Amino acid sequence: MPKFSANLSFLYQDLAFLDRFAAAAKDGFGALEYLGPYAEPKEKVADTLKSNGLKQALFNVPSGDWAGGERGIACLPDRIEEFRSGISLALDYAKALDCPQVNVISGLVPKGADLETLEKVLVENLKYAAERTADAGVKLLIEPINLRDIPGFFLSNTDHAERILDKVGSDNLYIQYDFYHMQIMQGDLIPTFTRLKDRIAHVQIADNPGRNEPGTGEINYGFILSELDRLGYDGWVGCEYKPKAGTSEGLGWMKPYRK
Repeated sequence: MPKFSANLSFLYQDLAFLDRFAAAAKDGFGALEYLGPYAEPKEKVADTLKSNGLKQALFNVPSGDWAGGERGIACLPDRIEEFRSGISLALDYAKALDCPQVNVISGLVPKGADLETLEKVLVENLKYAAERTADAGVKLLIEPINLRDIPGFFLSNTDHAERILDKVGSDNLYIQYDFYHMQIMQGDLIPTFTRLKDRIAHVQIADNPGRNEPGTGEINYGFILSELDRLGYDGWVGCEYKPKAGTSEGLGWMKPYRK
């Protein structure tokens, strides 16, 4: 039976950040994820998690000026020290929130940049980060993201993610597999997941087109969720979608999976 994590960067947007925790717990979610908790003191976030009986499934390492249009800094040659400082901050929060994994957003390709240089920077940053996170008992993830939603994103398919993992050569680096992003970029969702399942530490879902809740588009999530069970995936399923008419009102798709 799949277990669901509410992505608070997408769900319950009518509520203040920490108020979303109680709403997610009331609706039957067992865990949370989001871009990052850094705007709030880690002790306050930890207390809110605990008081609502929730787990922290995942969050991203600091990813630059998100509001200003940046989408990660891990591949950028002039942001290496900032990225590595961000790993320390992410681990500080991961310890406080008892979070087992953190995700790296690779970044956008700067105009005129040399792709080989960007890849070298990303690999070296991930080698550093994978060692630091391993020492802390935290898994490190990277996420391919589709080029329609984020044009110019450096890491956009699983073939590239595999190559990065091979170059880093760490047993503490994994893929975050978002079925929505990969439907747009390459399709063949379950065969790809099956082939890579030992290298995947977390999955996320949204339907396509529209990035709305399961059941609103072309992806057969009944089949996908049953296959995840059959294949032995026991991690959280991150709900990273845009509700069509309110988060709670749109959770009918989740009823068959609630205990």
